[in-house]
Amino acid sequence: MSRPDTDHLLLPDAEADVRPSPQGAAARRALLAHPVVLLVGIVLASLNMRAALASVSPLVSDISQSFGLSSTASSLVTSVPVLFLGLGALVAPWLARRFGSEPVLLFALLLLAVGILVRVAPSPVALYGGGVLVGTAIALLNVLMPGLIKRDFPDKAASMTSVYTGAMIAGATLVAASSVPLEKAFGGSWEASLAVWSLLAVLAAVTWLPQVLIARGRTGHEVRMASARPGSGTGPAAKSVWRSALAWQVTLFMGLQSLWSYVLIAWMPTIFTDHGMSRSTAGVIFAFNNLIQVAGAFAVPLLAGRMRSQRPLIVLVTSLVAAGYAGLMIAPVSGAWLWAGVLGIGQGGAVGLALTMIVLRSGDAQTAARLSGMAQTVGYLLAAVGPLAAGAVHQATGGWTIPIALVLGVCAAALAVGLFAARDRTV
Repeated sequence: MSRPDTDHLLLPDAEADVRPSPQGAAARRALLAHPVVLLVGIVLASLNMRAALASVSPLVSDISQSFGLSSTASSLVTSVPVLFLGLGALVAPWLARRFGSEPVLLFALLLLAVGILVRVAPSPVALYGGGVLVGTAIALLNVLMPGLIKRDFPDKAASMTSVYTGAMIAGATLVAASSVPLEKAFGGSWEASLAVWSLLAVLAAVTWLPQVLIARGRTGHEVRMASARPGSGTGPAAKSVWRSALAWQVTLFMGLQSLWSYVLIAWMPTIFTDHGMSRSTAGVIFAFNNLIQVAGAFAVPLLAGRMRSQRPLIVLVTSLVAAGYAGLMIAPVSGAWLWAGVLGIGQGGAVGLALTMIVLRSGDAQTAARLSGMAQTVGYLLAAVGPLAAGAVHQATGGWTIPIALVLGVCAAALAVGLFAARDRTV
């Protein structure tokens, strides 16, 4: 059944608690007079939202050999950025309210470029320190991009969401497929293969610079916001999502589906190569897994918006992911393409469903923004456990059977909590 009453809540907004100052409103009008510049900026920024994470996975074995890392230590290469996806989500809304989305996005892209370069310095400390910067930068992009689209394209939110999510997945697909070939092209240097993607972040930052200058130059002020206070007539009083059982159910589903996805981001190519597949083929299959996520991410939210209860979709996406993981356990090489496709549809559908339920379970835009912040913060902190735990169990057992079995347990937990989160209720 259609849910037209939620159409205006398509995207949680980091600035939902505030109203623009007169200077800020004038700056926005000036910025929207250049929609092509804004659109290019959104696409290039979105390309960076998973690229720096996906570029590492096909090269984990070489990075580990270079520094003599154990499986547990290697898992930190991917776990540390995910951990800071959660921690960075805590400060993103405050930064957006204090400085405006455009300057913070510019800062995030520059921070991402720096983090990528720091990560390839010849030191394990730099490897992990760069991961901290990369995770923080991507957290800012994750939180601010949906709100910026909702703010500046309120009548085209759905189509613009497709543009930015499609670009995000395209970026991950591109780098996953290119990491190993680039390493070979640079004479076996994994450092150069990773560092080259800093150029993509710099290019995106260049496209955001005119937007920041437009916002400042037309008004003489930064785009800053004035707080909307309860009782002032500018917005409803704050709701405490942290005390809501339903909010925690939505948050846990977000976290558990993120966990199973980041285990794959960290270890899918390694699972294949440990069973005899070449690194180049493993990288291409990993890229295919990223690409096929577009199908699930596009279709599932559309279906979810037409249902009062999303329980059938919870069963569908968790079953697909569980089937894909079971396939990796039973026949990882002979069925690699099939499992990558099944997992991709399930992964894309799950993240799309998790984000959609944030909106559908929220009674207003302010609650949606707060629930989004809670779900991303707690969800990514929970997800960071996945790659680290999988690596530690792999190191302890010498195989992937038990780590995959544990992820199947995560799928069961996600199914249970998701069935509660999918009920037709609001926070």
